[in-house]
Amino acid sequence: MPNEKNQNIRNDKEREAPVQPASNKVKFEIYGEEMIEKRVKLSGNSGRVYLPPNWVGHKVKIIRL
Repeated sequence: MPNEKNQNIRNDKEREAPVQPASNKVKFEIYGEEMIEKRVKLSGNSGRVYLPPNWVGHKVKIIRL
């Protein structure tokens, strides 16, 4: 019976909707006080964006263009 269970799992996965490519664009409408456009720099194994010191402690949102 284990093979039958594994077969059912595979069939369920095949019926799932295909994954959409990440190239689809979406529109964001955001209200805020200030905007800065910068390029992300490499920092170890991740990326980093430096922001002005007066932004420290404020809430920000990052949108990848």
